[in-house]
Amino acid sequence: MKELNVEWLSRLKYGEAWELQKRLVREIDRQERGDSLLLLEHSPTYTLGTDRHPEHLLYGTEELARRGIEVFEIDRGGDITYHGPGQLVGYPLLYLDAAGLDLHRYLRNLEEAIIRLLAEFGIQGGRKPEYTGVWVGDRKIAAIGVKFNKARTRRGFVTSHGFAFNVKRNVEEDGFRGIVPCGIAEYGVTSLETLTGTELQLEEIGRRIVPRFAEVFGYAPVTAAGIFP
Repeated sequence: MKELNVEWLSRLKYGEAWELQKRLVREIDRQERGDSLLLLEHSPTYTLGTDRHPEHLLYGTEELARRGIEVFEIDRGGDITYHGPGQLVGYPLLYLDAAGLDLHRYLRNLEEAIIRLLAEFGIQGGRKPEYTGVWVGDRKIAAIGVKFNKARTRRGFVTSHGFAFNVKRNVEEDGFRGIVPCGIAEYGVTSLETLTGTELQLEEIGRRIVPRFAEVFGYAPVTAAGIFP
């Protein structure tokens, strides 16, 4: 079975993580590094993807500065979303061979890993056919936006960007009020703490999502010991 490198980066500014992804994508393309999953949380940030609608950012420049929220226009798919403390962000950097490539299946697999994790807490996660991401009822708990970088040294793609999973209750209030999340006005967001009524730590959820991710994507079992503090 394929091996997966997993790294916990703790809290990282968005710009630093974006530059790191670009470098690792090049290394994976050149076969200098194997498939990797970066897990982390970000300082408060709004990112606008390639389907961006600037009007979905509700805060002006002064309010963004007051709240200490950075804004980035980036190269993943999708509209606007929030990243911030209390949210587990995962960046899978994986080589996808062109033979039998199913890009939609890749997105569904990202959703599936999170749905299986939610099931461990007795929560039924699901999908909405018209939207990417993971939902519990009519509230989104995980946003997904990815980029498929065409490989230069072989036939296929290297993935970047990934998922943002709302763990802590504060995530719902701290950043999502300033945007129309993913351009979807009719539905709200939720968090794992809200749904369970239990205080949770990001590292714990990171440890629990690693085996679900490896399972769904067909990697050898990963021992989370030593990855997280």
